[in-house]
Amino acid sequence: MRWSWKIGEVAGIGIYIHATFWLLIAFILVEDWSQRHSVGAAVYGAIFVFVIFGCIVLHELGHALTALHFGVKTRDITLLPIGGLARLERVPDQPLQELWVALAGPAVNVVIALVLYGILLAAGLHANITQFRWQGGNFLNKLMVVNIWLVLFNMIPAFPMDGGRALRALLATKMEFTQATHIAARIGQGIAYLFGLLGLFTDPFLLFIALFVWMGAEQESAMAQMHSWVGNIPVGRVMVRDFRSLQPDDPLTDAIEHTLSGWQYDFPVVFGDHVLGVLTREDMLKALTRGGAAGRVRDAMRRNVPVADSYDMLEHTLPMFHECHCRSLPVEHDGRLVGMLTMDNVGEFLAVQSALRRASGKGNKSVGQPPPQAENIF
Repeated sequence: MRWSWKIGEVAGIGIYIHATFWLLIAFILVEDWSQRHSVGAAVYGAIFVFVIFGCIVLHELGHALTALHFGVKTRDITLLPIGGLARLERVPDQPLQELWVALAGPAVNVVIALVLYGILLAAGLHANITQFRWQGGNFLNKLMVVNIWLVLFNMIPAFPMDGGRALRALLATKMEFTQATHIAARIGQGIAYLFGLLGLFTDPFLLFIALFVWMGAEQESAMAQMHSWVGNIPVGRVMVRDFRSLQPDDPLTDAIEHTLSGWQYDFPVVFGDHVLGVLTREDMLKALTRGGAAGRVRDAMRRNVPVADSYDMLEHTLPMFHECHCRSLPVEHDGRLVGMLTMDNVGEFLAVQSALRRASGKGNKSVGQPPPQAENIF
């Protein structure tokens, strides 16, 4: 995620902190200072927030490590002002596996709350879960209460919370995955509607939660629908096979000629059988503006462009466009460049598939596996 800085790594999973997280810390410092005019109180509030987010990191690691047990890697964990975001590469193949992954995060918070409860009892202190004061009060007791809140909030049966994923997993044991997602999303939106009504008459913060839940349900449903369209489509079926490539020492005039004589805008740059990068239309124009047509391809090309494999499923590859902020991806087959996957061609393919589906009056009934990427918040 852009504007994020890496602060650590656990089991190969990078942990990042987003720039907006510091806005929350600044807000806590200013709020505590304005109410108590005490540096100690302000620092105390900031430390408490950091500890809470430490619990959230452990929560996300619970998801990530459980997913890893089922063969699903987690790309990274990012701390945001609204909580933690763990990006799984895909949803586990089996519904019960997704259920365990969904429950693993709240289970971590249950363990933390029980440990804190035990510490309070061992210290002869009274554990009170019904009262919470942001300022003052016992630090460990407040932390225990926050972890209980995290469990209760995350188990709401609505996307993108863990309860929504657990509900979808249970439904998927009895029905097809896309249908289970659709039902779980509608239940979540019903809950969001109730939150919105309550927020109008009680706490305005519930309106924010309602919007958050509603959008999460829409996104999850859209991802499942996308899977129904491209779930079993290999990249080799969609890629462009008629393309031109460039060498790193080719002059930019070659790229200009190829661009003007055909439809291609982005060109893979190769050396032998090895893909070095991609020369995009935008980068070519920037290089021409800086130095004219005398430049070389190597000076304008993009080097950090991921390469797809023709055997990969299209749904596994689509997130790569977003990650690299690019429009085209080179495609290899057994280590040899065989095509280009472009967003334009993917769009045309989906349009054709949609037309064929409308003509036949049938949906894609072959869907049985979940979409490739999941995001767990909090």
